Amino acid sequence: MEILFKELASKINIELNENQISNFFKYKNVLLETNKYINLTAITEERDIIVKHFIDSLTINKYITQNSSLIDVGTGAGFPGIPIKIIREDINVVLIDSLNKRINFLNNVTKELNLKNIKAVHSRAEDAGQNKEFREKFDFVTARAVSNLATLSELCLPFLKVNGIFICMKGNSVEEIENAEKAISILGGKIISVEKFVLPDSNIERNIILIKKIKETPSKYPRKAGLPSKQPIQ
Repeated sequence: MEILFKELASKINIELNENQISNFFKYKNVLLETNKYINLTAITEERDIIVKHFIDSLTINKYITQNSSLIDVGTGAGFPGIPIKIIREDINVVLIDSLNKRINFLNNVTKELNLKNIKAVHSRAEDAGQNKEFREKFDFVTARAVSNLATLSELCLPFLKVNGIFICMKGNSVEEIENAEKAISILGGKIISVEKFVLPDSNIERNIILIKKIKETPSKYPRKAGLPSKQPIQ
C-alpha cells in the first residue's frame, strides 16, 4: 500500500518521503483503532482511506503558499488539515470541530505524529468566527463538508484576512455555486476559480472552489449557531 500511496501522490505532484509515509500510516492506524468506539469515518478499507481521505486532502496543497496560516473548519477526523500538515512543516494549522471527542482524537494524533504548529480547537464555527482570536486571522481556510456553499461561506469567510483564500472542497455541484454567489459577495468574497477533476485511481468527481476575501466580512456574520445552515443567505 505504501507504493500505491506514493504513486497516487505523485499523480498530484507530491513526492512523499519515508517519514511522511510513516506518519500517514500511523494516522491511519490511530483512526481505525479510535473508530471502533467513536464514529469518525465510514471509510475503513485501507485503499479507500488512502484515496478518499489522504489523496483527496492533499489535492489542495498546491494552493497553500509558504509559511502561511490555515484553519480547517469542521475538520472531523482531521481532513484535510492533518494530511496537509504532515507534508507541510512550514505552515501553521488550526483544526476546529464542535465535538469534543473528535478534538481529543485530533490531539492524540498530533502527539503520536509529533506534529508542530498545529492545534485543535473545540468550538462551533459560528462562535469561533466571532472570536477575536480567530476572526480575520488566517491566510487560508478550508472545509470538506456537505453543507451548501452559501452556508459554508458564512462559516468560513469570517476567518480570513483580506486577500486570504477559502479553499472549498466539494463534489460536482455547479448549480450550487451559482446559487451562492450573492451570499459570497455579501460576506466579502469573490469566486476566483473552480477546478474540476477526478480523484486518482477512482471515478470520484471533485470540485475545488477558490474564493478570495476582497473586503472585510460584515460584523454580524457569522450569525448565531444553527442559523447559517437553517437560513442560508439568499
